Amino acid sequence: MAVTETTPYDADRAGFTRHALARLVLCDHAVDVADAAAGLVATENDPDTGPGGRVSQAFQLIELAERALISAVIYERERGGSWAEIAQYLGIGPAEAGERFAANVDGWNTAFDVPYRLDETGRKRIPQLPTAAYDPAWACEKLDRWAYLQHIGIDAVSSGLVMTASEEESPTRPRFPLCTE
Repeated sequence: MAVTETTPYDADRAGFTRHALARLVLCDHAVDVADAAAGLVATENDPDTGPGGRVSQAFQLIELAERALISAVIYERERGGSWAEIAQYLGIGPAEAGERFAANVDGWNTAFDVPYRLDETGRKRIPQLPTAAYDPAWACEKLDRWAYLQHIGIDAVSSGLVMTASEEESPTRPRFPLCTE
């Protein structure tokens, strides 16, 4: 059953264009890809990862990237992009692009008409929009914080590498001169 009554989030969302909401969703999904990719960069937890664990992480990147691609297509459609323009960057024909992403675009459009559905119990509202579009004020705060924190670096790569001993190394000289500031 669809629910159309309003919530406090609806007023916040009304301050954003659909184009802006689609961009927030794309940003949120891109952060998911970046964070998952960053998990593959750090080496210090490799001993704790079972056989195939890094393959699992890399495969998850594909799934997250696909979700980001869908969000990018929705964003481009919201800002007036044609299927021909989108298809050009996918290396496929416009009809194929339309077929591939039409259900996603339709779901996005429908979520604005029917923003909620009830769960199995009939008591809880389930938003039909992605979280970043459903609660854009929260998304802006989260994404701004994420962007700010990307300027803080740690030695997550070099700290977990097992290196061979070198005669030139000494306790007073950094092991990884190129990785330190």
